[in-house]
Amino acid sequence: MLRGVENHSLPRTAAFFDLDKTVIAKSSTLTFSKSFYQGGLINRRAVLRTAYAQFVFLAGGADHEQMERMRSYLSALCRGWNVQHVKEIVAETLHDLIDPIIYDEAASLIEEHHTAGRDVVIVSTSGAEVVEPIGELLGADRVVATRMVVGDDGCFTGEVEYYAYGPTKAEAIRELAASEGYDLSRCYAYSDSATDVPMLEAVGHPHAVNPDRALRREALARGWPILDFHRPVRLKQRIPSFSVPPRPALVAVAAIGAAAATAGLVWYANRRRAAVA
Repeated sequence: MLRGVENHSLPRTAAFFDLDKTVIAKSSTLTFSKSFYQGGLINRRAVLRTAYAQFVFLAGGADHEQMERMRSYLSALCRGWNVQHVKEIVAETLHDLIDPIIYDEAASLIEEHHTAGRDVVIVSTSGAEVVEPIGELLGADRVVATRMVVGDDGCFTGEVEYYAYGPTKAEAIRELAASEGYDLSRCYAYSDSATDVPMLEAVGHPHAVNPDRALRREALARGWPILDFHRPVRLKQRIPSFSVPPRPALVAVAAIGAAAATAGLVWYANRRRAAVA
């Protein structure tokens, strides 16, 4: 259970979420392979190879060596891609590909953290061009993601500017804590992978979500909560429109609800009095 609404006289807090297999049921980057093929960015062989990588990822997660191989492969694969074209493909197919694979449990947690007054930050090894639109879809306040070098021609060079992986995720959230005033001892973090242990260690409330074997062992040894997310659901099937209103709007909604409840009680009391008369 999450704690209640934050006391805003205290330092700010946040909830940090890994993305793949924590918030969504697949690898965010590999999920777009068919769209990239249809958009002319990759060939059929690359589609098959990414499909196999997705299978390996889903079957048992990816350890450090596999993640490094995947990083090297994807970096080489995207060399020469026009960044704007990539963004357009992601924008056009985002809802069809990502919306159905968002875990209902993760979406609920995001809502609960926002209601409690905490920022929500997605911290993912996938590229920013994919993660940022997903973060917006989820209503996240901030996103930390891998950034590729973009040349003067507007295309990826194949080099990595910033790799959001392992210890660098922990470094990123410490930097965010310093700039945003988060008290990490009161912050939350969620991940499925043992490679994210440094990020989980950095907060006061770490959680293992659908953990791989190594993270499960670590979580059991340290007494970290283990969560099982298994219900992917379209956001629009959960509520009419999954969007997190601005904080003032949350206050306004609460005020309107209280006023409506009061009006209902007054109406009911008047009706009872009239019936007795």
